[in-house]
Amino acid sequence: METLIPLRLSILGHPQRLAVFRLLMRRYPDQVPAGEIAAALDVKPSTLSSYLSALMQAGLVTQTREGTWLYYQADMQGIRDTLDALLLDCCRGRPELCLPNQPTSDLRNGSLANPCYNVLFICTGNSARSIFAETLLRSIGGARFNVHSAGTKPSSELNPFALDVLRSKGHDVDSLRAKNISEFTGETAPKFDFVFTVCDQAANEECPAWDGQPISGHWGMPDPVKAEGTDAEKSLSFQQAYGSLKNRIQAFASLPIGELDRVSLQKAVDDIALQHR
Repeated sequence: METLIPLRLSILGHPQRLAVFRLLMRRYPDQVPAGEIAAALDVKPSTLSSYLSALMQAGLVTQTREGTWLYYQADMQGIRDTLDALLLDCCRGRPELCLPNQPTSDLRNGSLANPCYNVLFICTGNSARSIFAETLLRSIGGARFNVHSAGTKPSSELNPFALDVLRSKGHDVDSLRAKNISEFTGETAPKFDFVFTVCDQAANEECPAWDGQPISGHWGMPDPVKAEGTDAEKSLSFQQAYGSLKNRIQAFASLPIGELDRVSLQKAVDDIALQHR
């Protein structure tokens, strides 16, 4: 495995290959079709093929075929092996010097007896899915979480079908609004403990570098705003999105956050995406 480390570092030293790798890391645990990667990064298919081939050769990306479609996913085991080798070597066999593996009580705001975690949900329009997630965690998590949502290209107003679903579930919608992600950057912004993307397009985009290295997760799901058909069929799509997010939020809110180290907590967040699709 040690012979792969120089190759992996060399492969990731190429800016465009690194961009492909970073996109797949943001989309993990998704398996992403090659065409979507090419479109997101504005790369020719033939060029992307060479980038992906190099990343697979280095053991950083895996490929899955379904019919005529090829899907790609970050190879977490290869990435962990690389990080382990770097930490053991560069930190003189004492990885705690480089990556403290401490309980996530470090993430807490407020008192130790009453921790409060800052959470941000991101999608493109901030008109439905991220609004659902914000509302659900605020309701289910209570005082343990300080919850926000934002869009990379927010709509001017919230989707009326989304508002109807929230009202039908008994949620107060008066304070909800679409917000730009720029509201949550800069010196006065909250220091986030968790940042989630709930749509693939937002995860494909380069988001700000968040201070404090928050735990991140990708909980992508179909966009109910794009649903076609009758109003009843459209409403059903929003109901399904709400239900899917509710399952994930319930699983997340039940995690013993303060008892888990960062590695275990990150794995738990990724597992929620895999188990509640």
